Amino acid sequence: MKEAGVRRLLAANLLGVGSVSLTAVVPALLLDGFSVLGTHLTWLCICSVCVSSFNVVLYFVLKPTLSSKRSSLANKISRFLKCCIYFFMSCILFHAIVVLYGAPFTESVTETFLFAVLLSTFTTLQCLCLLGPNIQAWIRVFSKNGATSIWENSLQITTMCSILGAWFGAFPIPLDWDRPWQAWPISCSLGATFGYVAGLIIAPLWIHWNRKQLTYKSR
Repeated sequence: MKEAGVRRLLAANLLGVGSVSLTAVVPALLLDGFSVLGTHLTWLCICSVCVSSFNVVLYFVLKPTLSSKRSSLANKISRFLKCCIYFFMSCILFHAIVVLYGAPFTESVTETFLFAVLLSTFTTLQCLCLLGPNIQAWIRVFSKNGATSIWENSLQITTMCSILGAWFGAFPIPLDWDRPWQAWPISCSLGATFGYVAGLIIAPLWIHWNRKQLTYKSR
């Protein structure tokens, strides 16, 4: 495994960490009364848009998955529309899963859906950028020893960390601490964000430490 590839991944992931950090700093300078906790729904929208834009631009620039086939304009449009549909379906699916795990069903619908959008941004959008709307490729990557590149390994780690972060973030909600950040879905969205950032940092370090054991085969 080439060290240059790992360094490239590390640089890209650190830029991703920076893009998340800026969503808490820059809007506070431009918008009166903005804060991650006080105007949480606004922050959810800003974070989702910024992270989505960063990931799309990143994969267009770095092109970690090179295709030998040149797609026609019609195929590119079809692929883009499929990606949009998959992302929307992911938001609906995460919304339903979160409700099944105890989120309000009829109340706080906007909060729950925006949280689902954030989770989809941290997980599904990365899959769409790297693998495209190819469910078989998604199943392969998230199966045991299914990754065929360091980018796919990073995708595995950041996705799992984001979901675990959201899950752990739900623990403080039922506690009677009466803290503002216990309101739905602040702790879960912050947990998902911290998990995503942790995954971005952990992934290149884990790959570097295990580079001698990692062997990739084209599939």
